[in-house]
Amino acid sequence: MQTTLAPEYKDTAHGQEAEAILRKCVHCGFCTATCPTYQLLGDELDGPRGRIYLIKQVLEGHTPTRKTQQHLDRCLTCRNCETTCPSGVQYGHLVDIGRKLVDDKVQRPLAERALRTALKEGLPSKAFGPAMKLGQSVRGLLPSALKAKVPAKQAAGVWPTQQHARQVLMLAGCVQPAMMPNVNTATARVLDAVGVQTVVAPSAGCCGAVKFHLNDHDGGRAHMRANIDAWWPFIEPANGGRAVEAIVMNASGCGVMVKDYGHVLKDDPQYAAKAKRVSELTKDLSELLPDWVAPLQALLQSGQGQRQNLGEHVLAYHPPCTLQHGQQLRGGVEQHLGALGFQVAVANNESNLCCGSAGTYSVLNPGLSKQLRDRKLGHLRELGAPTIVSANVGCISHLQSGTDVPVRHWVEVLDDAVQAAKA
Repeated sequence: MQTTLAPEYKDTAHGQEAEAILRKCVHCGFCTATCPTYQLLGDELDGPRGRIYLIKQVLEGHTPTRKTQQHLDRCLTCRNCETTCPSGVQYGHLVDIGRKLVDDKVQRPLAERALRTALKEGLPSKAFGPAMKLGQSVRGLLPSALKAKVPAKQAAGVWPTQQHARQVLMLAGCVQPAMMPNVNTATARVLDAVGVQTVVAPSAGCCGAVKFHLNDHDGGRAHMRANIDAWWPFIEPANGGRAVEAIVMNASGCGVMVKDYGHVLKDDPQYAAKAKRVSELTKDLSELLPDWVAPLQALLQSGQGQRQNLGEHVLAYHPPCTLQHGQQLRGGVEQHLGALGFQVAVANNESNLCCGSAGTYSVLNPGLSKQLRDRKLGHLRELGAPTIVSANVGCISHLQSGTDVPVRHWVEVLDDAVQAAKA
């Protein structure tokens, strides 16, 4: 797509990156067919092609309006369009740029600014955990809309204490330890069962996605740099210490952001090389599954009764967009859990579409978010499974708010089987 940048953007990093992305777009419209918001709203400007055109107009000097801002806001950043695109358009990077440029020119209403500030400052803060505990203690008294955002209190389980020669780093995350602490301990226990020790850098915090995707790019980069500083002693240990093999992500939304550190910080002279190394070391938990199959098969087979019951019930699996589109990882969870004896199925229809969680989207766009959630749950319900599993804290919480069927991280189900076999 031919683009003539306005003088104010011509010599900027944002302008040059956006122009390079736009030049790949041939305006074919294949992306429109797989865009959740276009399917719901039927408006060209609420699909990737239309949003690309809006961003192009801004870059060429047209003054954006509140309507421009709203069309970009309604994008889930699910990146399904990237999976569909035959030209390799990096739409996720483009929409991040476009939203930031529009926000710089279009002031939001006061209530909207206040909500977005509360989200980007509150979710990554140390106050989130105590606030969530308070919410859980009075959950039964909360109005339904707020209750849906506060999951029932979850026991974390016991963190393994055995030392192993092999080590991986794990990002604890900002909201997951408070909302679903058992996901982290289940991850550590399963890794322990295959001879790998999980370590957490105490000073590492939010991956940066919350602020970055709410157009506070500077705040997001500050989180990224802080994490790199916290992780670097484990990546390049002093005095010949053991280096970690990988940085493990059990929330795919965090994983897709950390894998992008190298891109986001590519122009930072102090952090570019370190950010690239961090991105290269980062693995979604499912990427480690192939190496676990053999040792876990032996362990699960040692618990004969448990082994026989693993495939008794179907696990309805919802692959998060941040996994299947953002990280381009598809089929691994189903394949490798299947090799361990579980019966895993994805929805027969629209398994590629977003569930509507999309980070803070479910708070900022609740109407569209609930429509997508209920649509997703309808397809999963057809599988008749007693348990739904996913791979991202946001998806799990969002889906659970619309169903009585338990929604869990797949590693929790695997951990249950491992602990039963060991017992």
